[in-house]
Amino acid sequence: MRDIIGKKWWFFIFSALIIVPGVVSLFKFGIRPAIDFTGGTLLEVKISESKAIPQKEDLKKIADEQQLEIASLADTSDKTFLFRLKPIDKNQSKKLQDAISLKYGDVSEVRFETVGPSIGKETEQNAFKAVLIASFAIIIYVALAFRKIPKPYSSLKFGICAVIALLHDIFVIIGLFSIFGQLYKVEVDSLFITALLTIMGFSVHDTIVVFDRIRENLKRMAGNSFAAIVNESIIQTMARSLSTSLTVLFTLLALLLFGGESTRWFIIALLIGVTSGTYSSVFNAAPLLVLWEEWGKKKN
Repeated sequence: MRDIIGKKWWFFIFSALIIVPGVVSLFKFGIRPAIDFTGGTLLEVKISESKAIPQKEDLKKIADEQQLEIASLADTSDKTFLFRLKPIDKNQSKKLQDAISLKYGDVSEVRFETVGPSIGKETEQNAFKAVLIASFAIIIYVALAFRKIPKPYSSLKFGICAVIALLHDIFVIIGLFSIFGQLYKVEVDSLFITALLTIMGFSVHDTIVVFDRIRENLKRMAGNSFAAIVNESIIQTMARSLSTSLTVLFTLLALLLFGGESTRWFIIALLIGVTSGTYSSVFNAAPLLVLWEEWGKKKN
Protein backbone atom coordinates (compact mmCIF):
# COMPACT_ATOMS: atom_id res chain seq x y z
CA MET A 1 0.00 0.00 0.00
CA ARG A 2 2.98 2.29 -0.50
CA ASP A 3 1.83 3.61 -3.88
CA ILE A 4 -1.41 5.31 -2.85
CA ILE A 5 -1.38 7.93 -5.60
CA GLY A 6 -0.83 5.26 -8.24
CA LYS A 7 -4.15 3.68 -7.19
CA LYS A 8 -6.06 6.97 -7.05
CA TRP A 9 -8.62 5.93 -9.68
CA TRP A 10 -9.59 2.90 -7.60
CA PHE A 11 -10.26 5.20 -4.65
CA PHE A 12 -12.32 7.55 -6.81
CA ILE A 13 -14.34 4.59 -8.14
CA PHE A 14 -14.95 3.30 -4.61
CA SER A 15 -16.20 6.75 -3.57
CA ALA A 16 -18.53 6.84 -6.56
CA LEU A 17 -19.95 3.41 -5.67
CA ILE A 18 -20.77 4.73 -2.19
CA ILE A 19 -22.17 8.09 -3.31
CA VAL A 20 -24.18 7.19 -6.44
CA PRO A 21 -26.89 4.99 -4.78
CA GLY A 22 -27.48 7.70 -2.18
CA VAL A 23 -27.66 10.46 -4.81
CA VAL A 24 -30.13 8.39 -6.86
CA SER A 25 -32.25 7.89 -3.73
CA LEU A 26 -31.96 11.59 -2.93
CA PHE A 27 -33.27 12.66 -6.36
CA LYS A 28 -35.94 9.96 -6.46
CA PHE A 29 -37.23 10.06 -2.89
CA GLY A 30 -35.55 13.03 -1.22
CA ILE A 31 -35.10 13.03 2.53
CA ARG A 32 -37.76 12.84 5.22
CA PRO A 33 -37.77 16.24 6.97
CA ALA A 34 -38.67 16.32 10.65
CA ILE A 35 -40.96 18.92 12.17
CA ASP A 36 -37.93 21.20 12.64
CA PHE A 37 -38.29 21.94 8.90
CA THR A 38 -41.95 21.25 8.07
CA GLY A 39 -43.70 22.37 11.24
CA GLY A 40 -45.98 20.15 13.32
CA THR A 41 -46.08 18.26 16.59
CA LEU A 42 -44.05 15.31 17.80
CA LEU A 43 -45.76 13.33 20.54
CA GLU A 44 -43.99 10.30 21.98
CA VAL A 45 -45.95 8.17 24.44
CA LYS A 46 -45.14 5.05 26.43
CA ILE A 47 -47.81 2.50 27.27
CA SER A 48 -46.58 1.17 30.61
CA GLU A 49 -49.18 -1.39 31.68
CA SER A 50 -50.90 -2.54 28.53
CA LYS A 51 -54.22 -4.37 28.63
CA ALA A 52 -53.46 -5.62 25.11
CA ILE A 53 -50.57 -5.57 22.66
CA PRO A 54 -50.50 -2.05 21.16
CA GLN A 55 -51.12 -1.99 17.42
CA LYS A 56 -50.19 1.01 15.25
CA GLU A 57 -53.37 0.63 13.20
CA ASP A 58 -55.48 0.93 16.37
CA LEU A 59 -53.51 3.94 17.56
CA LYS A 60 -54.09 5.64 14.21
CA LYS A 61 -57.86 4.97 14.51
CA ILE A 62 -57.85 6.51 17.99
CA ALA A 63 -56.12 9.61 16.63
CA ASP A 64 -58.62 9.80 13.74
CA GLU A 65 -61.49 9.65 16.23
CA GLN A 66 -59.92 12.66 17.97
CA GLN A 67 -59.90 14.39 14.55
CA LEU A 68 -56.11 14.61 14.57
CA GLU A 69 -54.18 14.45 11.30
CA ILE A 70 -51.24 12.00 11.51
CA ALA A 71 -48.26 12.42 9.21
CA SER A 72 -46.55 9.28 10.53
CA LEU A 73 -46.55 6.86 13.45
CA ALA A 74 -43.53 4.78 14.46
CA ASP A 75 -42.63 2.55 17.38
CA THR A 76 -39.36 3.79 18.89
CA SER A 77 -38.96 1.03 21.47
CA ASP A 78 -41.02 -1.53 23.37
CA LYS A 79 -44.55 -0.10 23.80
CA THR A 80 -43.29 3.40 22.98
CA PHE A 81 -44.75 5.21 19.98
CA LEU A 82 -43.90 8.45 18.20
CA PHE A 83 -46.77 10.40 16.61
CA ARG A 84 -45.97 13.06 14.03
CA LEU A 85 -49.03 15.27 13.70
CA LYS A 86 -50.24 18.57 12.34
CA PRO A 87 -49.74 21.18 15.10
CA ILE A 88 -51.80 20.41 18.22
CA ASP A 89 -51.87 21.94 21.70
CA LYS A 90 -51.37 20.37 25.12
CA ASN A 91 -55.12 19.93 25.62
CA GLN A 92 -55.47 17.91 22.40
CA SER A 93 -52.42 15.87 23.38
CA LYS A 94 -54.00 15.08 26.76
CA LYS A 95 -57.25 13.98 25.11
CA LEU A 96 -55.36 11.65 22.76
CA GLN A 97 -53.42 10.10 25.63
CA ASP A 98 -56.64 9.64 27.64
CA ALA A 99 -58.26 7.89 24.66
CA ILE A 100 -55.26 5.56 24.29
CA SER A 101 -55.27 4.77 28.02
CA LEU A 102 -58.91 3.70 27.85
CA LYS A 103 -57.95 0.85 25.51
CA TYR A 104 -54.40 0.04 26.58
CA GLY A 105 -53.98 1.17 30.17
CA ASP A 106 -51.45 3.56 31.72
CA VAL A 107 -49.96 6.05 29.22
CA SER A 108 -47.10 8.45 29.94
CA GLU A 109 -45.80 11.30 27.80
CA VAL A 110 -42.14 10.92 26.82
CA ARG A 111 -41.84 13.90 24.48
CA PHE A 112 -44.01 16.75 23.23
CA GLU A 113 -42.60 19.24 20.69
CA THR A 114 -44.42 21.70 18.46
CA VAL A 115 -42.89 23.83 15.69
CA GLY A 116 -44.81 26.27 13.50
CA PRO A 117 -44.48 26.02 9.68
CA SER A 118 -42.90 29.48 9.39
CA ILE A 119 -40.21 28.58 11.93
CA GLY A 120 -39.63 25.28 10.13
CA LYS A 121 -39.08 27.08 6.80
CA GLU A 122 -36.70 29.54 8.45
CA THR A 123 -34.75 26.64 10.00
CA GLU A 124 -34.42 24.99 6.57
CA GLN A 125 -33.11 28.20 4.99
CA ASN A 126 -30.66 28.82 7.83
CA ALA A 127 -29.35 25.25 7.59
CA PHE A 128 -28.63 25.68 3.87
CA LYS A 129 -26.94 29.04 4.50
CA ALA A 130 -24.80 27.56 7.28
CA VAL A 131 -23.45 24.79 5.03
CA LEU A 132 -22.85 27.22 2.14
CA ILE A 133 -21.08 29.83 4.27
CA ALA A 134 -18.94 27.18 5.96
CA SER A 135 -17.83 25.84 2.56
CA PHE A 136 -16.76 29.28 1.30
CA ALA A 137 -15.07 30.08 4.61
CA ILE A 138 -13.05 26.85 4.37
CA ILE A 139 -11.84 27.68 0.85
CA ILE A 140 -10.74 31.15 1.96
CA TYR A 141 -9.10 29.83 5.13
CA VAL A 142 -7.11 27.10 3.37
CA ALA A 143 -6.11 29.49 0.56
CA LEU A 144 -4.79 31.98 3.13
CA ALA A 145 -3.14 29.33 5.31
CA PHE A 146 -1.26 27.90 2.31
CA ARG A 147 -0.52 31.23 0.59
CA LYS A 148 3.26 30.78 1.09
CA ILE A 149 3.31 27.41 -0.64
CA PRO A 150 6.21 27.08 -3.12
CA LYS A 151 5.48 28.17 -6.67
CA PRO A 152 4.12 27.13 -9.15
CA TYR A 153 1.61 25.40 -6.85
CA SER A 154 -1.59 27.28 -6.02
CA SER A 155 -3.01 27.61 -2.51
CA LEU A 156 -6.46 28.06 -4.06
CA LYS A 157 -6.27 24.55 -5.50
CA PHE A 158 -5.58 23.21 -2.02
CA GLY A 159 -8.67 24.99 -0.70
CA ILE A 160 -10.94 23.80 -3.51
CA CYS A 161 -9.73 20.18 -3.18
CA ALA A 162 -10.40 20.34 0.57
CA VAL A 163 -13.98 21.47 -0.08
CA ILE A 164 -14.52 18.81 -2.77
CA ALA A 165 -13.47 16.16 -0.22
CA LEU A 166 -15.82 17.80 2.25
CA LEU A 167 -18.70 17.70 -0.26
CA HIS A 168 -17.91 14.01 -0.75
CA ASP A 169 -18.62 13.46 2.95
CA ILE A 170 -21.81 15.53 2.85
CA PHE A 171 -23.17 13.59 -0.15
CA VAL A 172 -22.31 10.29 1.55
CA ILE A 173 -24.26 11.24 4.68
CA ILE A 174 -27.25 12.88 2.96
CA GLY A 175 -27.50 10.04 0.44
CA LEU A 176 -27.40 7.35 3.12
CA PHE A 177 -29.99 9.20 5.21
CA SER A 178 -32.23 9.37 2.15
CA ILE A 179 -31.95 5.57 1.95
CA PHE A 180 -32.50 5.27 5.73
CA GLY A 181 -35.61 7.41 5.33
CA GLN A 182 -37.06 4.93 2.84
CA LEU A 183 -36.02 1.81 4.74
CA TYR A 184 -36.40 2.88 8.38
CA LYS A 185 -38.51 6.08 8.18
CA VAL A 186 -35.60 8.12 9.56
CA GLU A 187 -36.29 11.86 9.60
CA VAL A 188 -33.75 14.66 9.25
CA ASP A 189 -33.92 17.29 11.99
CA SER A 190 -31.80 20.17 13.31
CA LEU A 191 -29.49 17.68 15.06
CA PHE A 192 -28.66 16.28 11.63
CA ILE A 193 -27.53 19.76 10.50
CA THR A 194 -25.41 19.98 13.64
CA ALA A 195 -23.85 16.64 12.71
CA LEU A 196 -23.15 17.89 9.16
CA LEU A 197 -21.38 21.03 10.38
CA THR A 198 -19.39 19.00 12.93
CA ILE A 199 -18.30 16.56 10.23
CA MET A 200 -17.32 19.43 7.93
CA GLY A 201 -14.97 20.74 10.60
CA PHE A 202 -13.53 17.28 11.31
CA SER A 203 -13.05 16.48 7.63
CA VAL A 204 -11.27 19.74 6.87
CA HIS A 205 -9.04 19.35 9.93
CA ASP A 206 -7.97 15.91 8.72
CA THR A 207 -7.38 17.20 5.19
CA ILE A 208 -5.29 20.13 6.41
CA VAL A 209 -3.02 17.75 8.33
CA VAL A 210 -2.22 15.96 5.05
CA PHE A 211 -1.94 19.20 3.07
CA ASP A 212 0.36 20.76 5.67
CA ARG A 213 2.74 17.80 5.36
CA ILE A 214 2.64 18.19 1.57
CA ARG A 215 3.63 21.84 1.97
CA GLU A 216 6.57 20.90 4.21
CA ASN A 217 7.71 18.12 1.86
CA LEU A 218 7.58 20.39 -1.19
CA LYS A 219 10.61 22.14 0.35
CA ARG A 220 12.30 19.06 1.82
CA MET A 221 11.85 16.87 -1.26
CA ALA A 222 12.47 19.49 -3.93
CA GLY A 223 13.36 17.80 -7.20
CA ASN A 224 10.92 14.90 -6.72
CA SER A 225 7.71 14.71 -8.70
CA PHE A 226 4.59 16.23 -7.14
CA ALA A 227 2.90 12.81 -7.11
CA ALA A 228 5.83 11.28 -5.21
CA ILE A 229 5.81 14.12 -2.66
CA VAL A 230 2.05 13.78 -2.06
CA ASN A 231 2.30 10.00 -1.80
CA GLU A 232 5.04 10.25 0.83
CA SER A 233 3.08 12.90 2.73
CA ILE A 234 0.01 10.67 2.88
CA ILE A 235 2.07 7.75 4.22
CA GLN A 236 3.68 9.98 6.86
CA THR A 237 0.36 11.30 8.16
CA MET A 238 -1.79 8.17 7.79
CA ALA A 239 -1.02 6.76 11.25
CA ARG A 240 -1.96 10.07 12.88
CA SER A 241 -5.19 10.37 10.87
CA LEU A 242 -6.26 6.80 11.68
CA SER A 243 -5.43 7.05 15.40
CA THR A 244 -7.34 10.34 15.73
CA SER A 245 -10.37 8.95 13.92
CA LEU A 246 -10.39 5.67 15.84
CA THR A 247 -10.39 7.59 19.13
CA VAL A 248 -13.47 9.51 18.02
CA LEU A 249 -15.15 6.40 16.60
CA PHE A 250 -14.71 4.45 19.86
CA THR A 251 -16.31 7.31 21.78
CA LEU A 252 -19.22 7.51 19.34
CA LEU A 253 -19.74 3.73 19.47
CA ALA A 254 -19.97 3.94 23.27
CA LEU A 255 -22.57 6.71 22.95
CA LEU A 256 -24.49 4.68 20.37
CA LEU A 257 -24.58 1.62 22.62
CA PHE A 258 -25.41 3.39 25.87
CA GLY A 259 -27.02 6.65 24.74
CA GLY A 260 -30.71 7.41 24.40
CA GLU A 261 -33.11 6.99 21.50
CA SER A 262 -33.28 10.74 20.81
CA THR A 263 -29.60 10.98 19.82
CA ARG A 264 -29.22 7.61 18.06
CA TRP A 265 -29.38 8.87 14.47
CA PHE A 266 -27.33 11.94 15.33
CA ILE A 267 -24.55 9.64 16.53
CA ILE A 268 -24.95 7.39 13.47
CA ALA A 269 -24.55 10.46 11.24
CA LEU A 270 -21.35 11.37 13.10
CA LEU A 271 -20.04 7.80 12.81
CA ILE A 272 -20.62 7.78 9.05
CA GLY A 273 -19.19 11.28 8.68
CA VAL A 274 -16.02 10.68 10.67
CA THR A 275 -15.33 7.47 8.73
CA SER A 276 -16.02 9.16 5.40
CA GLY A 277 -14.00 12.23 6.40
CA THR A 278 -10.94 10.16 7.24
CA TYR A 279 -11.21 8.26 3.97
CA SER A 280 -11.76 11.35 1.79
CA SER A 281 -8.90 13.29 3.40
CA VAL A 282 -6.40 10.53 2.68
CA PHE A 283 -7.72 8.88 -0.48
CA ASN A 284 -9.64 11.67 -2.24
CA ALA A 285 -8.40 15.17 -1.37
CA ALA A 286 -4.66 14.62 -1.88
CA PRO A 287 -5.02 12.36 -4.98
CA LEU A 288 -7.43 14.93 -6.46
CA LEU A 289 -4.75 17.58 -5.96
CA VAL A 290 -2.28 15.42 -7.90
CA LEU A 291 -4.83 14.79 -10.65
CA TRP A 292 -5.44 18.54 -10.99
CA GLU A 293 -1.71 19.27 -11.25
CA GLU A 294 -1.19 16.50 -13.82
CA TRP A 295 -4.12 17.75 -15.87
CA GLY A 296 -2.71 21.30 -15.75
CA LYS A 297 0.69 20.14 -17.04
CA LYS A 298 -0.88 18.19 -19.91
CA LYS A 299 -2.95 21.21 -20.84
CA ASN A 300 0.15 23.40 -20.97
